[in-house]
Amino acid sequence: MSKKTKAVSSLVFALIAAALIIGIILTGSPGEKEESIKEVMRDAVLHETGKISLFGIIQVNPGLISAFTVSAVLIIIAIILRIFVIPKFTLKPGKIQYLLERGVGLFTGIAKENSPDHNIFAGGYIFAAAVYIFFGTIFELFGIQAQTVRGISISLPAPLADINGAIAMGFLSYGIILFGGLFTNGIKGMLKALKDFSLPISMSFRLFGALLSGALVTELVYYYALTSYVLPVLVGVLFTLLHALIQSYVLITLVSIFYGESTEPSKKKEKRKKS
Repeated sequence: MSKKTKAVSSLVFALIAAALIIGIILTGSPGEKEESIKEVMRDAVLHETGKISLFGIIQVNPGLISAFTVSAVLIIIAIILRIFVIPKFTLKPGKIQYLLERGVGLFTGIAKENSPDHNIFAGGYIFAAAVYIFFGTIFELFGIQAQTVRGISISLPAPLADINGAIAMGFLSYGIILFGGLFTNGIKGMLKALKDFSLPISMSFRLFGALLSGALVTELVYYYALTSYVLPVLVGVLFTLLHALIQSYVLITLVSIFYGESTEPSKKKEKRKKS
């Protein structure tokens, strides 16, 4: 890059920075006058003022609408892939086939590593859970708008940013572990899972806390005018992508490990097989 090009780039960058600073000074901080930071944070957690009417029957949190939307989109995509893509698989894979096979192979490998005895169902579940958590988390980046019962337009949040959605995912995962042990090892397998009775609570609040922390940081950055230009975009995208990847990995690892423990054959069965 020549010196002249560098000088022009530096000048353009300086002009943009100056324009942003002038805009901040001129616009002030109207957000702070409308509601306190305490109210903003509380609404981000409890959604008290953001209820949405579900088919005109009941008022629900926006996270439930997000969960329905993400689930419907993923189901439709799965149906399309099953009908139009998978039947056309060949020995020499194309790009879509390669990505699907790599994804399935990745989760199958995790399931086999942590649950070597019974891993077929575990592999399918952790694949579905990871896909839902990842796309459910980045869903909020699309900024899909919905109208509350008060007539206010809001962006739909990530499904797991609602405590109810996080609890549902945590207890569903624990149920998979519990009944997986019951079906493979009977009561003994179920008792192995029951020993970790705090697992669904820890998984639920781990998901909720991680996603909520990102939402609160983004809300905090948006709230103050001095940081409400450009920075929220970077913070929001980075936090969302990191949480999507990390929480997907953490949950599938926990589920596969505990599923492997509850479905592990007892020593008596192994001795009988050897004899």
